[in-house]
Amino acid sequence: MYGHVKTMAEKVKEGVDSVEGCEGVLYQVAETLPEEVLGKMHAPPKDADVPVIKASELAEADGIIFGIPTRFGMAATQMKALMDATGGLWQKGALAGKPAGIFFSTGTQGGGQETTAMTWLTQLVHHGMIFVPTGYHTPLMFQTDSVQGGSPWGAGTYAGADGSRTPSDNELERAKLQGEGFAKVASKLA
Repeated sequence: MYGHVKTMAEKVKEGVDSVEGCEGVLYQVAETLPEEVLGKMHAPPKDADVPVIKASELAEADGIIFGIPTRFGMAATQMKALMDATGGLWQKGALAGKPAGIFFSTGTQGGGQETTAMTWLTQLVHHGMIFVPTGYHTPLMFQTDSVQGGSPWGAGTYAGADGSRTPSDNELERAKLQGEGFAKVASKLA
């Protein structure tokens, strides 16, 4: 809502683009909240330069990394609405065998980064997608000198309950590394 997922997505894309033969493409999901509610939440306007994805377009990708804003410990409704629209793809097996990764943003520590990842995995499993976690792929995962979002499930950031915290350099680097690692796997499976 406050742009944290977009900021992380840009770094994930940078990592994907760093792998020869790979190109990341950014999309956003359709908004489901009324403008009046978004205004009360002080949500900034959506970036008109980033297209809204249609569920059918997911089948065109060689791999998909989902950037998931959390709401009360699970994926925000907007993300669930996208997946709820994939019934036709599911019936055709159109996403089966595609690699998928996830990264996330929560308002607070304990705000559901890992529960969001675990519950999103059910979406991937029903489609037969291949989950590509980050694991403990970098020494950055072991830093404990400051608050850091993310886990072996995927990169992450904490927005703060009011959206005022920006992703740290560590969180952004981990997002970039996730994109790079994911692209290496996806290119082998494509």
